[in-house]
Amino acid sequence: MHKFAHILRLGLKELTSLRHDSVLLLFLFYAFTVAIYMPAAGSVIGVHNASVAIVDEDHSALSRQLAQALQPPEFQTPVLLPYPQLDQVMDSGQYTFVINIPAGFQTDLLAARQPAIQVNVDATAMSQAFMGAGYIGRIFQRELQAYGGQSDAATQAPIQLTTRALFNTNLEGGWFLAVIQIVNNITILAIILTGTALLREREHGTLDHLLVLPLTALEIMLAKIWSNLLVVVLCTWLSLEVVVKGLLGVPLAGSMSLFLLVTAVYLFASTALGIFLATLARSTPQFGLLAIPVIIPMLLLSGGSTPLDSMPQWLQWVMQGSPSTHFVSLSAAILFRDAGLSVVWPDLLALTAIGLLFFLIALARFRKSLAS
Repeated sequence: MHKFAHILRLGLKELTSLRHDSVLLLFLFYAFTVAIYMPAAGSVIGVHNASVAIVDEDHSALSRQLAQALQPPEFQTPVLLPYPQLDQVMDSGQYTFVINIPAGFQTDLLAARQPAIQVNVDATAMSQAFMGAGYIGRIFQRELQAYGGQSDAATQAPIQLTTRALFNTNLEGGWFLAVIQIVNNITILAIILTGTALLREREHGTLDHLLVLPLTALEIMLAKIWSNLLVVVLCTWLSLEVVVKGLLGVPLAGSMSLFLLVTAVYLFASTALGIFLATLARSTPQFGLLAIPVIIPMLLLSGGSTPLDSMPQWLQWVMQGSPSTHFVSLSAAILFRDAGLSVVWPDLLALTAIGLLFFLIALARFRKSLAS
């Protein structure tokens, strides 16, 4: 009972210390509010509100039909330009797409002369240029087939492909990005909070005071883990309820309690990793330098930014040893696909095993650093 009382009081001391650290509190608020909302609300994966200008040299019903086919929200209302201004507006970057419909286009099409439309693309707008050119090509192809009486060509194909999105019917990229931002911020905070807490005590001399007391390295380490775990889990829950579900309107289908349980297990592994890095560093700046090459691969190679299947096979095997890989998989399965414990238990078991391994390694290193 004395050991549990020691762990409880030490954890309360950590919470009190965090309460008086205004910089970390401000960072916590930013990480779970602004850093979640802004990327998710402002993310545009596809073509949206792209600027278009049309040089209509044909002045026919078909050219007007093609101009009217480019509609919001993918494209702005096309602006008609005279031909001499084509190069000028492209050089100035005023429009992402400038389409030139040559004179006699409709007549040549009806005469089966295979006329061409020139689509000028400002490739400096990389986020929309490539996909937007493909959009325009498919839209014009559909309109030309309909004009030529081939609108039923798709229905005459031997096989028809119908695509339906089950979990995100409108393919809103911000929904997935909001959850991934929370996962990334949990990783960053779990490592930084525990690492800086340990180094702060070492720099202020309070760690030496703890060593004089009848406390063990296990008690000190568990106190730091449970206190920081409680703070991050609480912030995660509030962020999901207020920012993700409330402000962004993301419908989370899965069990919130199961996700918070998985988050706690992941934090157990990540906070142990933060303590391990803090035992290697002698100051907070050194800890920051050590944390960067650890956190960045965990964020980029966990499957949230890049699908795990698209990586080399050896890298996939290496990332199976990272707790962030299993946490990303568990988060998507629980929150979006409503997966239960019977489905996610393999990843949860792997995450628990990795967490225990990290904890034992960090504990051994922490004991060694206290003895030296």
